[in-house]
Amino acid sequence: MSAVVAFTPERTDWIAVTAVVVAGMVSAMQVGKGLIAGPLLQADLGLDLTALGWITSVFAIVGVVGGMPAGAMVAAIGDRRMLGIGMGILLIGILIGAASPNFTLLILSRIFEGFGFLLVIVTGPAILMRIVASTRRDLVFAFWSCFMPAGMAIAMLSGPLFQSWQAIWWINGVVALLSLLTVITAVSPATAGPCASSGGLRADVSATLTSRGPLLLFALFTLYSLMTFTLFSFLPILLVTRMHISLGTAGLLSAFITLANVIGNLAAGTMLSRGVGRGGLVIVAATLMGASGLWIFLSQSGDTLTFALCVLFSAIGGLIPATLISTVPMLSPRPALAPMAMGLLMQGSNLGQLIGPVAVGAAIEAYGWTSGAAFIGAGALCCILLATILDNALRTKPRETA
Repeated sequence: MSAVVAFTPERTDWIAVTAVVVAGMVSAMQVGKGLIAGPLLQADLGLDLTALGWITSVFAIVGVVGGMPAGAMVAAIGDRRMLGIGMGILLIGILIGAASPNFTLLILSRIFEGFGFLLVIVTGPAILMRIVASTRRDLVFAFWSCFMPAGMAIAMLSGPLFQSWQAIWWINGVVALLSLLTVITAVSPATAGPCASSGGLRADVSATLTSRGPLLLFALFTLYSLMTFTLFSFLPILLVTRMHISLGTAGLLSAFITLANVIGNLAAGTMLSRGVGRGGLVIVAATLMGASGLWIFLSQSGDTLTFALCVLFSAIGGLIPATLISTVPMLSPRPALAPMAMGLLMQGSNLGQLIGPVAVGAAIEAYGWTSGAAFIGAGALCCILLATILDNALRTKPRETA
């Protein structure tokens, strides 16, 4: 296979950084639109809850299966070209979905969207590594890690403005087209072309999967995603039950809680750029997520406290993805394998997103809301244990010889 030769620029191209981050947000909007359009899809296509679950979970399935292959494609084809391809596939999926007359075609369109989404989120960090000065890298990766909560919140806040789910799809198509044109205009191609990898694809996959660093980050992101979606998958229902509010109000509050995750992401970038230890930061975040999550599920707190704990859970949780994403280049076996390691990280994210809602939903249905605490507590504890070796992994990683 081939890999793009990486170098560290002296200056940061902020216009290109903005274009890449916005592309990530636009891709995340496609996840959020599936959530907010649920009632409209039910009314128009007669879908049950199981079918609606497939509308959202297909993204996670594509991510679990295709994370590392997507990373390999980025390394072989080139980051800018692959980002354009990803946005193009995403746009095609959106347009097919907007014109879908039935559930079968809609699911097919979501597979296209899911693959485009995956290419964008794996390619974005590879471009940022290339165009961002090393002194700004932690901060820029923190901005990048905001793409998911910001994009989902935008989708959930804007969705109720439209009267049909097709209108939501069409407007997302326009936004995706504009983002694609911006990427083509603002992001410059790599100055160095692809160079051959001596061992080929199999050797690169083996090197990534047998390296302690990528596997550690994969496990940590899986646990973070499991904890996050344990709460977020049923957040509107939880708020309605605890706060006795309408579903519309619960959706608005859920969007605000999701957006609070951005605070943690940006805070992580600032702290990492000032030398705060990565393992220690993950430990603090996992501890506070665990404490607030246990309180939410085990107690019967009032309206204000329940909402405040959910905001805290989301905001403090944002420290973890920003830290892990910015650590990928540091723990990759070789710089050329960073996109593949990022793909593995995204597989962990989607694995937690896939198994979390199913397992937690079954547990809550069988044992009640308090059973969610078991997932939060176990996830936080395992996350803390793994984070204790993160800084050691960074200290002991051998230097690249060339």
